[in-house]
Amino acid sequence: MIIIKKVLNSSVILGEEEGKEKILLGKGIGYGKKQGETILESDVDQVFLPVESAQAQQIVELLVSIPEEFLEITQKTIKHAEDVLDIEVNSSIYFTLMDHLNFAVERFKKGITITNRVYWEISSYYPKELEVSHYCLDLIEDYFDCRLPFEEAGNIAFHLINAQSGEESTGNALKSAKMIGSIVNLVRYSLGMNIDTESIHYSRFITHVKFFVERFFSDELMTQEDNMLYNQIATLYPQAMNGALKVRDYIEKVYGKTMANEEVAYLAVHINRLISYSEIEDNKNK
Repeated sequence: MIIIKKVLNSSVILGEEEGKEKILLGKGIGYGKKQGETILESDVDQVFLPVESAQAQQIVELLVSIPEEFLEITQKTIKHAEDVLDIEVNSSIYFTLMDHLNFAVERFKKGITITNRVYWEISSYYPKELEVSHYCLDLIEDYFDCRLPFEEAGNIAFHLINAQSGEESTGNALKSAKMIGSIVNLVRYSLGMNIDTESIHYSRFITHVKFFVERFFSDELMTQEDNMLYNQIATLYPQAMNGALKVRDYIEKVYGKTMANEEVAYLAVHINRLISYSEIEDNKNK
């Protein structure tokens, strides 16, 4: 049972349970409620967010300053994201996304546009997150009768991407998108052939690159120097290994980190699948 410490608005309550403060989100949960009353968890239809005392005041101030409509938009967007992406996002996105959407609408009304310079990367490598983001733009239009620029979907997608990895920071998503785009372009240019971006092999390659980038920024790259595997792949798939080595050179030059031979070998395997599939398709078309 949770004791109500403060009713922020009809959709947000600051409560306390077993000495810990919590933010309770849910449409109408604060309606007719007063400080000191109790509320059951079963009465809350959305989410409980335990917060440290030092953070509580900042979160409270944020929620009080933002129109309730943004809470509803955020809840619907996150619910849609969890359905489409089949994941459970980091709970901190409720606050950061809500704040971002409020600011985006304010900017739009003032005629201020912030260009998303990696929209192409987001649309290419995170299509499901982008689909959810456009759903969010539709909600904003329904609630506020204003249509934000399509590029704003890329900014929203940043929050969704990071919320899946447990670290809510648009800066991380920006870095990830840029690295993914650079790696994919390096590989495509090094192969010098047409690649079917709709094929399952390309999709698997993109997935591998995503996981690599996620592990890179989490300092979880493989460190073993498996020379046997590396030499075997280099002998069997020289063209693919050439593409993988270009990626390793890029990582060393731009980020000052060295990819282990095992990482390079696995990347080459995925590149070779692209090559094999592309050659098969080319032969079919001859």
